[in-house]
Amino acid sequence: MATITRPEQVSAAFLRLTETLITQFDILELLHILVEESVRLLDAAQAGLLLADPYGELQLLASTSEESQLVEVLQLQAGEGPCIDSYKTGSVVTIDDITTLSGRWPAFRQAALDEGFLSVHAIPLRIHDRTIGVMGLFGVDRGALNQEDAAIGQALADVATISLIQERTARESQIVNDQLQRALNSRITIEQAKGVISHTASVDMSEAFARLRTYARSHNQSLHDTAAQVLNRTLHL
Repeated sequence: MATITRPEQVSAAFLRLTETLITQFDILELLHILVEESVRLLDAAQAGLLLADPYGELQLLASTSEESQLVEVLQLQAGEGPCIDSYKTGSVVTIDDITTLSGRWPAFRQAALDEGFLSVHAIPLRIHDRTIGVMGLFGVDRGALNQEDAAIGQALADVATISLIQERTARESQIVNDQLQRALNSRITIEQAKGVISHTASVDMSEAFARLRTYARSHNQSLHDTAAQVLNRTLHL
């Protein structure tokens, strides 16, 4: 049986992540792949991932175990911990030995030790100056990630971040396109209503539009709805 080399394992991990760009996008699946591959490839026992909601509040969206999930949740509840700091600063936060924290982040320290974790490496999910979340890698041994593992972990997080940003941008673009299409459709309805008013009231198109607009404002309704009433013959201006 052929042995899979580490470079091949790393390539496979990136392939799993990038497949989300060409298949039906599922945020939760992407984030679960990220934490699973990070634990599989790196010197970490468990991982958890926090993502910011539209209000900038972190929410737990993926974890590799109940233990890492508990530690992440306790950080959220306490409002402090390495992952919280990493998100706020946009920088990597590494704790080589959680037992040495002493008075720093007491809720996190106790929760991590209770679950058997002795080290943590928090990686921000960021692009340019925007941070959208953070991944926490928890170790059962003391010591920081080695330089290679830290670089791979950051690269995995970066690919996931790009995927998330691309999906959000595409969704926002679709919203803009939908709004534009609705505006164009409304414009057609309004132009048709102006023609009806101009014909029935024997006024020019400018006056027809003025009547349409005045009625809409005085009755606190949209131009589109007012125009639709004119076309449906339920309103005569």
